[in-house]
Amino acid sequence: MSKIVIVSNRLPVTVKKNQQGKLEYTASIGGLSTGLKTIHDHSDSMWLGWPGIPEEEISPDEKEEMIRVLSEEYKCLPVFLSREEIKQYYDGFCNKTIWPLFHYFMAKTEYDFVNWETYQSVNTKFFKELEPFAGPEDVVWVHDYQLMLLPALIKSRFRRTKVGFFLHIPFPCMELFRVLIWRKEILTGLLGADLIGFHTYDYVRNFLGCTRRLLGLDDYLNRVPYDDRYVQVNAFPMGIEYSRFFELPDNKILADPDLSDFRFTEGIKTILSIDRLDYTKGIPDRIKSFERFLKRYPGYHGKIVLNLIVAPSRTDVDSYELLLKEIKELVSEINGKFGTMNWMPIWFFYRSFSQEALTYFYRGSDVLLVTPLRDGMNLIAKEYIAARNDYGGMVVISETAGAASELGEAIIVNPNDYNSTAEGIKYALEMPSYERAARNRIMHTRLKRYNVNFWAKQFLKSLEETVRDSISMNIKMSADDNLEVISAAYRYSKKRILFLDYDGTLVGFQNIPERAKPDLELKELLCKLSQDPNNTIVIVSGRDRAVLSRWLKGLNLYILASHGLWLLDPQSGEWSMMLPLDNEWKNKVRPILELYTDSMPGSFIEEKEFSLAWHYRQCDPDMVASKLTEIRDTLSGATHSSTIGLQEGNKVLEIKDTRFNKGYGAMQFLKNGDYDFVLGIGDDNTDEDLFASLPESAYSIKIGMGNTNASYRMKSWLSTRKLLKEFAE
Repeated sequence: MSKIVIVSNRLPVTVKKNQQGKLEYTASIGGLSTGLKTIHDHSDSMWLGWPGIPEEEISPDEKEEMIRVLSEEYKCLPVFLSREEIKQYYDGFCNKTIWPLFHYFMAKTEYDFVNWETYQSVNTKFFKELEPFAGPEDVVWVHDYQLMLLPALIKSRFRRTKVGFFLHIPFPCMELFRVLIWRKEILTGLLGADLIGFHTYDYVRNFLGCTRRLLGLDDYLNRVPYDDRYVQVNAFPMGIEYSRFFELPDNKILADPDLSDFRFTEGIKTILSIDRLDYTKGIPDRIKSFERFLKRYPGYHGKIVLNLIVAPSRTDVDSYELLLKEIKELVSEINGKFGTMNWMPIWFFYRSFSQEALTYFYRGSDVLLVTPLRDGMNLIAKEYIAARNDYGGMVVISETAGAASELGEAIIVNPNDYNSTAEGIKYALEMPSYERAARNRIMHTRLKRYNVNFWAKQFLKSLEETVRDSISMNIKMSADDNLEVISAAYRYSKKRILFLDYDGTLVGFQNIPERAKPDLELKELLCKLSQDPNNTIVIVSGRDRAVLSRWLKGLNLYILASHGLWLLDPQSGEWSMMLPLDNEWKNKVRPILELYTDSMPGSFIEEKEFSLAWHYRQCDPDMVASKLTEIRDTLSGATHSSTIGLQEGNKVLEIKDTRFNKGYGAMQFLKNGDYDFVLGIGDDNTDEDLFASLPESAYSIKIGMGNTNASYRMKSWLSTRKLLKEFAE
């Protein structure tokens, strides 16, 4: 029976030692724990993560006890980390490299190779702990930036396991992400997942831009072809436990001991700010925006208060201590400048509050001011709206907070523009009650429907659909898994013909086509296979005959060059043309290609005898995406009255006579021979004519993803080499 395995850096249970030295287990009330509670409690599931205590502080007996208690009482599996691992993996790479970079703080980003190595080893440790418990039919849902390498590790071991990944922080734009030294490792680690989720479509676009520009992977409808499957990328804005805030009774709130010394003052407007201590939250800028409000609108002096709640975070880090010092100084300066004997404009609370106490602040505050410089989501804004069961209050939120994309009825401001934020505060305070209620009711309806349980169920549902759709689109049998079957058919046959594409099939692609010349291994393989009297080897390539002659000279094989236009007979050593052609059309088409080549850096024209190939592998993918349709239309318009047309390959447009193709060339061989073993291998659209021309009994193999006429698929050109080696044994 399949199960759900949740993997995150921290377990939903924190383990500590009390004063008596005994282990204590405390359930977390964080957003992730709350969001996944229903799934974790009511399904066959397991949660894997660090329990929150360094491994050095636990004896072997205590470790056994912890494993037993967490497993039996909490359905959790602990991953034990040493102090050094925590320092280098979490405090180091996660919080000094990924956290600042993904939040657009390049100046704070550090690069440490030891930290990176530890990040790799900890991700591997998580996988090793997971491996004995994960099955091929299970669902594994990995969370957040601490474990971005884990999806690929899982998929490499469990191909059929459904792997989901969700990033709870922003994903930066390509220009920022590309500065990361380990950018490709992070991207390929994430692409091990079947479904990758982000909070907003901005982050989806950023991620797809990175895979396109840095890995050369084109996407369609947010679907990325990778390895032998599709990876779906989509936005799933995380919700909150709406009813918990909306229905919380006032008497329970007021009974909270955190509120024993605090009550709101009648006649005083209240602005609320709640955040943990972090430079991404923009707390100093928020205070300065409030100062700007006080300067602009002196009529509010003595009539408004900002309750500034900052939860302690990373108190052992010097930069955070400096941030706290800056906040305290700003608060003191503003209170000294504007305050009176009877009025202090900012009340500063450097502490954590219970959920009940926070709800009291939510319900008693006229405005929530939440203006992070960059934030993945920001659930505080959603909690405030849900807690206001009177549909009062108003949120002033930063446009760079993920939640802003869902809270369009709130007042959205630029957190770097103090004037804009000050005006937003004034607008929120003076908004007519009917408008305020109307806006809030819309947001309430949205938050109630798209709550945290809906978010979790929607992600898992989408994961199931993604895997099912990927299988249906890639239904062909795997040649990699059937090498023995194909090899056996080859060995027991007496008359064989092998049609082999060149680029992407026998060798890997190169940015400069001339660099794709055959290596010694390939030459030896082709030589051995062509010497077998039972074999006919045909290289079927779009390349020019001159290049193929130079590269494959001396081998006893046939060559169909220029997509089947030219045939080399190995016995005579002579080339013959399959169809009589002319080149008059080139003078019309070449200027068009030159125009686009000039305007698109990285593209170039390859002049062949009877065709023109326009290569764009090295072009900016975004530029290609915006220009390719225009280029196709222009070329089609220039050639529509002739037999000249477009043939699309892998990052190349070829203009040629449409009367000849790889299938036409292959048929000339097949009609003259009675073969009991026919094999055709290719990797792109130009090979589909070849596959279509082969008999039903043939072994036709498509390398890579995409729709195909072939009967089988293979992962890469390396698989072709492996198959040919099987034949040559």
